[in-house]
Amino acid sequence: MCYFNNIAQFYSLTPSFLSSRGAFSEVFLAEEKKTQRLVAIKCIPKKALEGKENSIENEIAVLHRIKHENIVSLEDIFESQSHLYLVMQLVSGGELFDRIVEKGFYTERDASKLIRQILDAVKYLHDMGIVHRDLKPENLLYYSMEEDSNIMISDFGLSKIEDSASVMSTACGTPGYVAPEVLAQKPYSKAVDCWSIGVISYILLCGYPPFYDENDAKLFEQILKAEYEFDSPYWDDISDSAKDFISHLMEKDPSLRYTCEQALQHPWISGDTALDRNIHESVSAQIKKNFAKSKWKQAFNATAVVRHMRRLQLSTSLEGPSQITSTSPYHRHLLLPAKDSIKILMLLMFIWHKTHTHTHTHTHTHTHTYKHKGKKQVTHSFYYMVKYLPCDFIY
Repeated sequence: MCYFNNIAQFYSLTPSFLSSRGAFSEVFLAEEKKTQRLVAIKCIPKKALEGKENSIENEIAVLHRIKHENIVSLEDIFESQSHLYLVMQLVSGGELFDRIVEKGFYTERDASKLIRQILDAVKYLHDMGIVHRDLKPENLLYYSMEEDSNIMISDFGLSKIEDSASVMSTACGTPGYVAPEVLAQKPYSKAVDCWSIGVISYILLCGYPPFYDENDAKLFEQILKAEYEFDSPYWDDISDSAKDFISHLMEKDPSLRYTCEQALQHPWISGDTALDRNIHESVSAQIKKNFAKSKWKQAFNATAVVRHMRRLQLSTSLEGPSQITSTSPYHRHLLLPAKDSIKILMLLMFIWHKTHTHTHTHTHTHTHTYKHKGKKQVTHSFYYMVKYLPCDFIY
């Protein structure tokens, strides 16, 4: 359902810029006025939708119906003369890899439980005729900071509703996670998501990707041939059952590849073949080497805001008694009074100050090392956040 009225009547926009999709959309932190619940609002310029109105309307209508405990939900849709606004559930538990690195103990069984949640969610999407098409670790977020928090699938920017023939042909996705048939420019189906889950499963058990090369052409050649190995010593302590599970998902022939339903029935997921041996040291070390990212990228996302708000106990430092307690009915919904939006901005500035001189080194285990300064990029992000707020959305 799309509301043709002023979104500012229902939501207070904070100056917190969560992420950018370039010219297509930006995502901002906002607060629902009625409940003081924080949400994420994706702002999409209508110019980017020209010629796609009917298909966009149809896809949003379907996404609005998605209700699953492991999928970030679309809660409301608003429309102005210049923008379309998608009000999304806010998740604050952090990215998948960050949480694994922070753990002190991590096993195959932990990975199996994570993959089961992802399979459940993707099966739900597939049953509704929806293909995500861009499953990757960066799109897997924890709902909260709780130890037993659900993992959530986010970012449906490339999702697609299957047509009657159940095949698609648009090349999309992220290099390294994309299925061979997509690179081969062949018609493809929901099986592409199952391939991506196989790649994610592989990484969760060793900390590095199954396919890698600095040269995209060579990377694509590896994927097209489905050339990957369970390298020693990284896979020596991993069960044969886990390797068998991955092999069925990373099957080159999509007609032979496991479906989500078949994957859910594999002993590594449904049985007790996932080992309890601690693999945290080796996996976290490889994740740090292969998927490290600079602190400035996290300074303007919801995770950073909520984490620091909790750690600094902002609510108790404001004037007057706190409106939030651990027994408050909205405690799990990250309450924050609307008048304190400026506090969030101040907090973001504090984070920026602490991270703007950060130097980040990314080293891949195979071939490459590079450095970049975070200062210039952070400054640009902060400037962009303040300058490019949609003018018809500022209250």
